[in-house]
Amino acid sequence: MSDIDAQKQAAGEAAAKLVESGMTVGLGTGSTAVFFVKALGARAAAEGMALKCVATSKATAELATSVGLKVIDLDKAGTIDLTVDGADEIGPELMLIKGGGAALLREKLVWEASLRCVVIADAAKSVKMLGRFSLPIEVVAFGHTTTAGRIDDALAWCGIAAEAKLRVKDGSAVKTDAGNYIYDAACKKIPDPELLAEALKSLTGVVEHGLFLGLADEALIGTDSGVERRAR
Repeated sequence: MSDIDAQKQAAGEAAAKLVESGMTVGLGTGSTAVFFVKALGARAAAEGMALKCVATSKATAELATSVGLKVIDLDKAGTIDLTVDGADEIGPELMLIKGGGAALLREKLVWEASLRCVVIADAAKSVKMLGRFSLPIEVVAFGHTTTAGRIDDALAWCGIAAEAKLRVKDGSAVKTDAGNYIYDAACKKIPDPELLAEALKSLTGVVEHGLFLGLADEALIGTDSGVERRAR
């Protein structure tokens, strides 16, 4: 196992210890969240914990079911007690960029339905300013190229010299679980995340963006010397 994977695993296992029997738990998507889901499944089985889980993607739902966790729909869950999810970047005040796994819409829906949100990551995800990781933006497929043009205008209005690029894999546009497309904007630096978030959200055709602001309550960051805890 690489040092980065070891850090992810440490963060995921630390987060699994936060869960209590009887909780409704939001399960994130991505490589770090995988460690959390596996650790939670093992703990729930060993301790006979009664849990209900809401998955942020089809892939996470399949993983959770395979390790014995009960997965329910968000509409049936009501309030979620705790959501644990990874991030592509963790900036000041626990501002995040998410969406590298193309699940940002479902992730944000689960996060906003949660009483407490904990982000888990390896040490490399911690940054002084958001933007090094390209910002994912989920758009409806219809007219997506014209939507991308408006995204570029919004970026420029926010003082960011970047163009949104359609995410492609194996020669085809990446589709989310909801059937939408993902555009990525290599911003490099986002000096005012709140301004950019507001500008992107106002665009017709943009379903959601990967700026998660004011949502994370705590971060568990795996390092070579242990798990670092940060509070917002």
